[in-house]
Parts: sequence; C-alpha cells; structure tokens
Amino acid sequence: MILVSACLLGHKVKYNGGSNANELLLRYSESGRFLPVCPECLAMLPVPRLPMEIVGGSGAQLLAGHTRAVDANGMETSSYLIDGAQKVLAMVKAYHVRVAIFKEGSPSCGVHKTHDGSFTGRKVKGSGVTTALLRRNGVKIYSEKDMTARRLEALIQEDLRFDQIS
Repeated sequence: MILVSACLLGHKVKYNGGSNANELLLRYSESGRFLPVCPECLAMLPVPRLPMEIVGGSGAQLLAGHTRAVDANGMETSSYLIDGAQKVLAMVKAYHVRVAIFKEGSPSCGVHKTHDGSFTGRKVKGSGVTTALLRRNGVKIYSEKDMTARRLEALIQEDLRFDQIS
C-alpha cells in the first residue's frame, strides 16, 4: 500500500472543510494501491478546525520537544499532531507501508516545507510531524509536487512487486 494524504484524494478533511484534490493521484487511485490518511482527523480534530502551524521549527524538532505547534488562536496543538503521527505510524506497520505521498505545507504532512508559525503564509524548510516520524521509521515520503505520472507508475509497480514477494 502507498499512504496518501486523504485531502489529495478529494476527502474533505482540510482544516477549512475543503480538500486538496490532486488530479494525477485521483486518476491513479483506481489502482487500489492507495491508503488515504489524515493524521489530524486520526487525532480526533474536527473538520473544519482552526489552522495550525509549527512555531519556529520543524516536525522533527517538535517530536524532540524543542518547539511547539499552535492554532490560529494560540492554543497549543502539539499533542494532537504527535497523536495523529503515532496513529499513522501504527497504520504503516500494520499495512507494511514503505512509501507515502503527502500534502506539502501541512504541519502534519509537509514534506519539504511547513508554515513558520506566524500565520502569514510564510513557509520554512522542514517537514511536518507525521512526515518526520515516518521518515525516522524508514518510510520514503514524497510531496504531491514531486509526483509525475512516470514516478507514480513506478511507485505503484514497486508496491505490487513488494506485495508479491512478501
């Protein structure tokens, strides 16, 4: 299975109640190889909810206790992001997931960048909490922005081969 941010597959789980439907991923979702996931929903956060950002750091720094996450009202939300990440990791282990495609910029799923905690739209280099935890556990993570049809087809074929040998 390939883990995919549920919002990229059209699920309306985004903080504002919308989705980030990605046409390429939707086209390939019929392959039956995608496992949709939203760490923030797994952490029992509502939809819609206030946006959250990691303050002055990355998901790895948050996991290490060196920074925190807050919502737009300033409420501490670090524990929700960590809880969601741990639940996704349990799914990774249960389904033997080796690859994920996540939503860039998210405090949970950001792959290369996340918002900086100022709620001004500025992004900083670094990954979200779930991405950091999964990488630490050997999962290869791609952003939807990293995807091309060729790369996606190769990932699906590799996933099929892995299932055949395991």
